[in-house]
Amino acid sequence: MEASTLAAVPNGVFSDYELNPKFLDEVFDNHGNINYHYEKVLAQFAQYLPENFKELNEHAKLSFFNQGVTFAVYSDKAKGVERIFPFDLFPRIIPAEEWAQLEKGILQRNLALNQFIFDIYHKKQILKDGIVPAELIFTSKHYLKAMMDVNPVGGIYNHISGTDLIKHSDGQYYVLEDNVRTPSGISYVLSNRETMKRTLFSLFRKFNIQAVQDYPQQLLATMQSVAPEGVDMPTCAVLTPGMYNSAYFEHAFLALNMGLPLVEGRDLYVEKNFVYMKTIYGPKRVDVLYRRIDDDYLDPLSFNPDSVLGIPGIMGAYREGNISLLNAPGTGASDDKAVYSYVPAMIKYYLGEEPILNNVHTYRCEIESDYKYVMENMEKLVIKPVDESGGYGILVGCKATKEQISEFKQIITANRRKYIAQPTMALSTHATFIDDDNHFEPRHIDLRTYSLLGKDRQFVLKGGLSRVALVKGSLVVNSSQGGGSKDTWVLDDNPTSHQNGSFQSQSQSQGGQSQSQSQGGLSQSQTQGG
Repeated sequence: MEASTLAAVPNGVFSDYELNPKFLDEVFDNHGNINYHYEKVLAQFAQYLPENFKELNEHAKLSFFNQGVTFAVYSDKAKGVERIFPFDLFPRIIPAEEWAQLEKGILQRNLALNQFIFDIYHKKQILKDGIVPAELIFTSKHYLKAMMDVNPVGGIYNHISGTDLIKHSDGQYYVLEDNVRTPSGISYVLSNRETMKRTLFSLFRKFNIQAVQDYPQQLLATMQSVAPEGVDMPTCAVLTPGMYNSAYFEHAFLALNMGLPLVEGRDLYVEKNFVYMKTIYGPKRVDVLYRRIDDDYLDPLSFNPDSVLGIPGIMGAYREGNISLLNAPGTGASDDKAVYSYVPAMIKYYLGEEPILNNVHTYRCEIESDYKYVMENMEKLVIKPVDESGGYGILVGCKATKEQISEFKQIITANRRKYIAQPTMALSTHATFIDDDNHFEPRHIDLRTYSLLGKDRQFVLKGGLSRVALVKGSLVVNSSQGGGSKDTWVLDDNPTSHQNGSFQSQSQSQGGQSQSQSQGGLSQSQTQGG
C-alpha cells in the first residue's frame, strides 16, 4: 500500500467503509489515515477481493466448528440452541505502552476489590467509616452470611476476575463493570488465537505478539498456590453444572487444557468435612475446586435446598479449611453494578492510590436524586440490572421505543435497588467483516480482560476478549445478544521474549507444577458465564 489512508486501499472488501466522526475508529483516524500499528494488516487485507475473503472467512468458521467452539443461547426464540461463536478475522491491536497502563489499572482494581471482600466479611471497616453504604452491601443478594469470618488461603477471594473495558471517543479506557463471580469467555480468547494462526499465519508472523496460550497453566498454578495448609501436591478439579450449561464448552476446554478432571456435583461427596471425588479406583480427596456453579446451587445444606447441582456439606469443609474454592463464595457482593460505583473510593481507601482506570459515571436508582434524573432522561442513558450478566435486562435508551421506556420506568419504580443507569458511552469502533454484505464496516467493540490472584502471585493475561456488536449501530456486544469477537493482539516491545506468540509458561518459570505432575490423567466426561 503506497499511502497510509483508507482512500488508498484498493477497491475490494473496504470499498464501502464509512467513518463516523462521532466515534473513535481504532483502525483509522477521522481523516482516514491508517493508525501505524494497523498498516501491515491493511496491506494484506487490501489484497483480497470480496469473494476471496469470503472463502477465507468460511475457513475460519470451519476451524471453530472443528474445535467445537460453541455457546448456547437462551431466549424466547432460541432455548438452549448451540451456535458457533461468531469470529472476525480482522485483529484488534493494542500497542505495548498502551497495554502497560491498562495492566497496572486492572491489577490495582482487583487487588482493591479483594481487600473489600475480605473487609465486608470481617471487620466491615469501610462500611463503618461510611465510604460504602452498609445497606448497599447487606441488601445484595450475593452477600452471604455463611462467609462471615471465613479466611480463604492467602486471603484471596477473587482469584479469577474479568474486567470489562471500553475505549471512549476521548481516547481513554473506562471500566464498564467488574466480573468476579464466574467470569467467562477465556476459552474464546484462546480459540480465537488458534484460529488466527491457522487462517492468517503469514500475517501473524509479521508482528511480535504477546502470548495468551499460557493462561491454563497460569490458572493451574493459581489453583495450586491456594491449596489447603499442609497439602503439597493438591488434587484440583473443575466443577461444572453440566452439559446443558451455556458455557459448558469453556468448562470442558479449561479442564482439558489444565489436565484436570471435569466433575459435576454428583461426582463429589463430603465425609468428615473433607471433599472426595468418586473414581474407578475408589474415593480421591479433592483439595482445590474451580467451580462454575452459582453460590445458590453450590451446597443445598447452606443455600438453595432444592439444588441438585451442588455438593451437600461442601461449605462446612470450606469453613474448616479443608478445600479451596475459586472464586470464593460471596464474591458477588463486590461485582454488584451499584457497588461498582464505589471501586475508585475502595482503591483510595485500601491502597492509598489514585485510580489508574476511570469508571463510567453511574446513577443508583435507589438514591432519590439519581432516580429523578433517570426518570427524566432515560432516552440518554443505558439502564442495567445490578445482578444480571450476559447483556440480559439492559435498556439502551437511545435505541428504545417510547413504549419500552414507559415500561422500564414502571419496572425500575417497582424495585429501585435493582437498577443503575449510565450515560450512553461512545464505544470505539473497529473494522469488522459483515458476512451478508461481503465487506468491512465499523462496529462497536469492548474488551474483557482476565486477571488471576493467588497466594503470593499475580497475573494479567496480555490480551483479552474483544467483543463486537455485529448488529449495525448496536452497543450491546454480548454473544447472547448477537455479538461476536476478535483476536486481541498486545504488541511486545521486546521481540526476543516471544516468537510470534510462542511462549514458556510463567507457571513453569515460577515453580508451578506441570500438568503431568499435578494430575494423573483426564476426565472422560469433558463451563456459568459472567
